[in-house]
Amino acid sequence: MLSSKANWKMNTIQDDNKHWIDDSIDASPVLKELLLQRGITTQAQVSKFLLPDTGDLQSPASFSSIDKATQRVYTAITNQEKILIYGDYDADGVTSTTILLKALMELGADCDYYIPNRFTEGYGPNEEAFTQAYKNGFRLIITVDTGIAAAREADLAKQLGIDLIITDHHEIQSELPDAYAIIHPKTSPDYLFKELAGAGVAFKFAEGLLGYFPKHLLAFAAIGTVADLVPLVNENRILAYYGLRALTSTTNHGIIALKRVCNIEGNVTEEDVGFSIGPRINAVGRLQDARLAVQLLMTEDQGEAEYIAEEIQQLNQERQQIVKDIVQEAEQMLESREKKDVIMVAKEGWNEGVLGIVASKLVQKFDRPAIVLAIKQDGSQLKGSARSIPAFDLFGNCMKIREYFTTFGGHSQAAGMTFPIENFISIQNALHSCINEQLNEADFKQVIEVSKSITIPEINANLIHEINQLAPFGMSNPKPVFQLKDIPVQARQIGSMKNHLKLQFKKDDVSVEGIGFGMGELYSHISPHTPITIAGELGINEWNGNKKAQIVMRDMMIDDWQLFDFRGKRSVDISPNVKNRNVAISYNAAQLPSMVEPITYETDVGTLSETDELYIFDLPADLSHLKEIIQITKPVNIHACYIIEDSKYLKAFPSREEFIWFYAFIHKRRTVDLKQELKLIMDAKGWNKDHILFIANVFFELGFVKIDNGIIEINTNPVKRDLQDSKLYQERLIQADIEKSLYYSNYQELKQWFANCMDQFQNHEEERTYGL
Repeated sequence: MLSSKANWKMNTIQDDNKHWIDDSIDASPVLKELLLQRGITTQAQVSKFLLPDTGDLQSPASFSSIDKATQRVYTAITNQEKILIYGDYDADGVTSTTILLKALMELGADCDYYIPNRFTEGYGPNEEAFTQAYKNGFRLIITVDTGIAAAREADLAKQLGIDLIITDHHEIQSELPDAYAIIHPKTSPDYLFKELAGAGVAFKFAEGLLGYFPKHLLAFAAIGTVADLVPLVNENRILAYYGLRALTSTTNHGIIALKRVCNIEGNVTEEDVGFSIGPRINAVGRLQDARLAVQLLMTEDQGEAEYIAEEIQQLNQERQQIVKDIVQEAEQMLESREKKDVIMVAKEGWNEGVLGIVASKLVQKFDRPAIVLAIKQDGSQLKGSARSIPAFDLFGNCMKIREYFTTFGGHSQAAGMTFPIENFISIQNALHSCINEQLNEADFKQVIEVSKSITIPEINANLIHEINQLAPFGMSNPKPVFQLKDIPVQARQIGSMKNHLKLQFKKDDVSVEGIGFGMGELYSHISPHTPITIAGELGINEWNGNKKAQIVMRDMMIDDWQLFDFRGKRSVDISPNVKNRNVAISYNAAQLPSMVEPITYETDVGTLSETDELYIFDLPADLSHLKEIIQITKPVNIHACYIIEDSKYLKAFPSREEFIWFYAFIHKRRTVDLKQELKLIMDAKGWNKDHILFIANVFFELGFVKIDNGIIEINTNPVKRDLQDSKLYQERLIQADIEKSLYYSNYQELKQWFANCMDQFQNHEEERTYGL
């Protein structure tokens, strides 16, 4: 048995009203169900979803105050006023800056851009930057992907005589900035789709300014939209769908160079953006000035693009190492601390730019919300990032204690903040209390939304092609996860570090591979011939021109109890399987890990309790002893770890005729000196020494002979007894039967023996349950 690491939530259709209104839809049952889960029930809806149309995008005119903002930009261009684009240092901010910069340059504006330094200025507009912009002659500032929380900075701009246009998509806080204009979906009642990324808002503003749909800016909009993890539905789906196509065929030197260092060939997917392009653009702002990323996307020189792309590649590699080092330090800190329901770690010298990634990795490992902070050099302030688990609204709960933070912003699953170091304990305790009030134990596991159960014969290239029509996948349109239960014909660890798991399934001449990246440690938890339930995404694995259907595993569980067979192995490492409750039957407790409770067959079973893992290092003298231990401990898994040095089963058991011959031999001779005649008997009968001594000792126990110093004498007046009366005879039979059942049986026979023991205690449980 193996528990899943995450909670699996089956995505069943709860609403009885959701059914196919239009029977003309041509799709497989699997695709129909996936569409229904997305609320799609008619042919018209299917067409809109599978074939997005830019004509379905809402007009930019629906944004509140966009006309005012547009006219102000036109006036600035006419009067040759300097316009400053104020962006952000992540991928969404960089692409938002690029989109508006290209649009304004196309209109002939005198414009420049500014992205604050993450380390010296922090997130969002700041007064010093606005003051410097004023000194540099800028009288119009347009923010992209930032600004909705900059109330104080907006007041300063007004005082300086700067018109501030805010374009943003982040959560609105208690006070809206007093800006010249705000272009934001959530401040615009007439703009129906509220979940645009910053790049999506910038794209819409660019469309309004240019007066036509700017297809040439779609690639940048797609990068920002996918990288910022906004819901990939409705308008975001349309922008991403066509933006990914634009990324595939782009002539932009910067994107081409970036694709090359990412080893992206052919059609660009949302995974390429999310796991390759986006992280590299983000790496620039995490480690140094994000202007370098904007320069890459703006350059018209191929050589410069290649040079910058290589520099960005090196920055990304450096970022990966920094993240690895900080994660290790944070984990070491947590080992020596009292466990809390929220993880908070802080250290001076940690790179502020990667703390969000570190927090994400801690959440993945510990299934707890995590706040990772850098201590400022003066020791008075902390600055960092937070990530949460699905069940805990980080933004909402932090807003309840907003007074503890100097600055704070974000959404339910991610946030950034600064606060005085003396508030550390207060924030941790407050969030700990919130979590205790709102969550139960099950909430701390990650959640996997399972779309549907599937069987091996159903999996083929056509089905995978159909599923891929639902792409691009992302928030609110996740890649379907399927549940599969079957017995793998093969399981093995792969990779140079053996840290990946590969399973091979086969049924009805259909073969499917299961690959679990980073799941190599689960190999030791899989026993032969055991049904395994996996949750994963379907795809095609292409290698050397061969294409095979595969399922990329995200989690795994085993419902049945398991038998792990280590019989005959002199050295067995049980540490990978040790869990919370462990019992080992062993007369050599020194060989066991400290977490394992040693017992013997003489242990009072009344002192035993139920266990997860039962390790058997020694065979019993009686099978009933082992059966009783199994019935008391009710193990989840059994590990057969015993070895036999002197087998009784493999030694030929003397037949009744052989006993008769030996007795007749002694009776005739009256006295036999085994020291002198043992070899003679061995040669005459082909018996070995143990065979002869066993027969002699049985006769001695029954009183048929006397033995003294190797000399056997016949008892002239023995009591009539059967061979079965000999304890030695019976013990030899019993021991041979034990070895036959527990050692020399094949795997299936041994598992069935243990299963019978399991059935006995399960039947007893049922009898007690039903009062029989």
